[in-house]
Amino acid sequence: MIEVVTGAPTDEEIAALVGAVLALGAGRPAEPAPAPRSAWWASGLPDRPRDWRTSGLPGASGR
Repeated sequence: MIEVVTGAPTDEEIAALVGAVLALGAGRPAEPAPAPRSAWWASGLPDRPRDWRTSGLPGASGR
């Protein structure tokens, strides 16, 4: 909230002040979302099925 202590600003002056304050916050770009991991990256993780034969077996970890 903005409080005017002295003086009598016009509606245009208050609008200019609010616009300037809002523009300060708009100067920073939002952080981009992290890129999704590829299947190639996930294939090197431990405890993953290593081939199509073991991928269909229940409880198979590919070892």
